[in-house]
Amino acid sequence: MTTAFITHPDTLLHIMDGNHPESPARITAIKNYLIKQDVYNHLAIYESPVATDAQLAKVHSTDYIARIRALSPKAGLVRLDPDTAMGPMSLSATLHASGAAILATDLVMQGKAANAFCCTRPPGHHAGRANSAGFCIFNHVAVGVAHALTQYKVKRVAIIDFDVHHGDGTEDIFKYNPQVMLCSTFQHPFYPHRGFDSRTKTMINVPLAANADGKKYQQAFSHEFLPALNQFKPEIIYVSAGFDAHVDDPLAGMNLIDQDYIWMTEFIKQVAKQHAQGRIVSLLEGGYHLPALAKAASAHITSLMLA
Repeated sequence: MTTAFITHPDTLLHIMDGNHPESPARITAIKNYLIKQDVYNHLAIYESPVATDAQLAKVHSTDYIARIRALSPKAGLVRLDPDTAMGPMSLSATLHASGAAILATDLVMQGKAANAFCCTRPPGHHAGRANSAGFCIFNHVAVGVAHALTQYKVKRVAIIDFDVHHGDGTEDIFKYNPQVMLCSTFQHPFYPHRGFDSRTKTMINVPLAANADGKKYQQAFSHEFLPALNQFKPEIIYVSAGFDAHVDDPLAGMNLIDQDYIWMTEFIKQVAKQHAQGRIVSLLEGGYHLPALAKAASAHITSLMLA
């Protein structure tokens, strides 16, 4: 089996403004680099479907879903919060991004792919049950997790979030669900200024000081995540794969390099092999320095391919 690579053309049509760092060029940079490295042709390429309102409603309130649909503009921009806006194609893009998580889950759970990477945007892990935030409208990883829990009746799902920002929306959605474990590293103090004091048995939050390097991340994964994951024994692992902790990223202050993303991916693969039959669904979150994003994401995807 190969690694599935799931995207959609509409993911390029969501534009918040002409200079926003969360731009369509992020998707193009990743794809072009994979082609340049002769990786793309070895992936199983899929076009994502649209997530249904019923699938979204497993993690978002029906009022919130209706509000987003009502606010979707025919022209111009509508601002949802200080950091997040919608243009005419934003709704389609975010629905396809959640749909990618659904399709990835189906492919991996049905044994049609060894693992999957969802190369879509806007990102999702800041979106809570009833709110947008931090460039995120719907929480795609949460939609995928809920699909695994309900459609495939898995009992335990783990999410590993190595984005430089805490996945506060994901925590908001699952903090009281004993079937879901969130393992999150993030720069602190830093946006969204949450997660540093809300650790529980299933919310394994590990705040890290600015300028943390790969050794600090390895310590967090090995000493904080691994014991919890081994006790939890997830049946499938989701990855909120943000690449904005890279040393070159302009929106944060961490010092990861490409090799660190390979190490984290190999760690996730080993846990998945031990407990989850190798099942991994990874979704693009942050990463805003285009060359660094392309190289780090390619390192992550190439490591997944070697599962």
